[in-house]
Amino acid sequence: MAFTQKDLSNWVDLYTQELVNYTVHKVADKDSAQDLVQDTFLAATKSIVDFKGNSSPKTWLVGILKRKIADYYRKLEKTPKPVNPQNSETNEANPYFKPNGAWEQFPLTWQQDEHLLDNMDFLKILKRCSDNLPQKWAFALEQKYILNTSANEICNELEISPTNYWQIIHRAKLQLRACLETNWFKNLR
Repeated sequence: MAFTQKDLSNWVDLYTQELVNYTVHKVADKDSAQDLVQDTFLAATKSIVDFKGNSSPKTWLVGILKRKIADYYRKLEKTPKPVNPQNSETNEANPYFKPNGAWEQFPLTWQQDEHLLDNMDFLKILKRCSDNLPQKWAFALEQKYILNTSANEICNELEISPTNYWQIIHRAKLQLRACLETNWFKNLR
């Protein structure tokens, strides 16, 4: 069966919102998600003649979209955020230790608060701290700790090695901890 541009137009109507919702969870930015879905349909327009119908149209479009998301993260990785060496939150070195191995500052004791995630002020700071992470790091943390995605799936999605994945998780947790200590827990003393 040969598929046409008319079929693709119908798929745009049928699947756009679903694809955008899927993509927002992958890139955490609605504008970028919409752009990626638009790029997906553009790529589909160029290759509609190659679509043989061996899978559903939605599955075919999601396959294209996943490649667009991977390209998006590869592009982000090649253009890293500028780092302010005066700001320990964005410093890739471990902010807890001096070069000689001594504590930079003694770590704060975090109070166990079972209802911390119900606190809207804390959630705003957590979001701001997460938004300051490199996008790939924030994605990996969200997938691992919020969505319980396996390490293998995250590695496949980001097209990284397991070693790189664990390094990203480690660095992201350190940076997130530093930001939370600076912006939330210090204020509780």
